[in-house]
Amino acid sequence: MKVCIVGASGKLGRYMVRHCLDRGYEVSGVCREQSIGKLEGFGDQISIYTGKTNDQDVIRKAVEGCDAILTVLVPWGTTGYADGTARAVLENAPKARLIFSCGWHISKDGCDKYSLGFRLMVATFGFVARLLRFADLNDQVAACRRIFESGTKWTVVRGSDLEEGESEGLPLLSQHVGDPVIARNRTRRTDFALFMVEAITHDVLIHEAPAISAKSI
Repeated sequence: MKVCIVGASGKLGRYMVRHCLDRGYEVSGVCREQSIGKLEGFGDQISIYTGKTNDQDVIRKAVEGCDAILTVLVPWGTTGYADGTARAVLENAPKARLIFSCGWHISKDGCDKYSLGFRLMVATFGFVARLLRFADLNDQVAACRRIFESGTKWTVVRGSDLEEGESEGLPLLSQHVGDPVIARNRTRRTDFALFMVEAITHDVLIHEAPAISAKSI
């Protein structure tokens, strides 16, 4: 199994690299040149491609021959970075197993039930982020819409709030936010990465957008 991790140098990306290597997968990773030092700990165990994750040429080279692509959709800035990343992956790996990460605010069918606090948090963060030109949540919405409408073998994993710490095991999943099963709204980052990697070989998740969270304590 050959896997490419788009956004490999971030915290989530590095956990995905480790989980893939633990399974004996051949791993390539895409990261910005200024972040390459974060991957030094993996030595020659992975092939690294430097550049922006929305760069068509970089993605084309990185995903060549890959069976699966794990992509961290980060809506940096206000220039459509996440949507551009999704487009580059979809166009350059149309036959691969594609797994994308995003947050609970993404909804596939409009049937998610969000608390008032969650809606206020998303609205406030979205407004401040756009004002400071730091990030644009609408960019991630556009990216996921593009994925949902594609004919590829995609899964969009919608993560709860993340925290560091020892693994608590594979997170629980639900089709919709608001399900009591995932009410804890908390997942160890290493376990989010584990779910992403596990999804590669679970065809039942193709064309699904599971919302995940750790088990309630």
